[in-house]
Amino acid sequence: MNDTQRKVAIVPCSGIGKPYGTVSREAAYDLCEELRPDTTELVALSRLVMGDETARQTVVNCPAIAIDGCKLMCAAKMVRERGGTVAQEVAVLDVYRRHKELKPEGIAELNEAGRRLARVLAEEVTQKLDELASPDAGRGKEGIHARPA
Repeated sequence: MNDTQRKVAIVPCSGIGKPYGTVSREAAYDLCEELRPDTTELVALSRLVMGDETARQTVVNCPAIAIDGCKLMCAAKMVRERGGTVAQEVAVLDVYRRHKELKPEGIAELNEAGRRLARVLAEEVTQKLDELASPDAGRGKEGIHARPA
């Protein structure tokens, strides 16, 4: 990361045993490992839930993108509960509604459609992520959502 960029926390769902939770995590891996490794930091939701201080400090010090697999929106709620700012909420189901041809199946390993849905989601998030990581990005702005009304 260079001096003009800042990190963005990526907090995916931990919906273990559910395809949409798996899509959430795969999209987070795509963002953090391939698409934007220099400007992202993956934060495991379980670490926030358990009160891990390093995870809490990350969401307090970095704007967060929460990627949730269901309507409970646990990732976004936990970021806020731990004192962080959710700069973007992404619901896997909303992305799926726009791309119904990409029905995810499988849990431990997604089918090809599920992997493609995860990649589409990750690519949709990159524009907002780039804005957040830019040196001109405002800090502390909450309520910017990717979810359509």
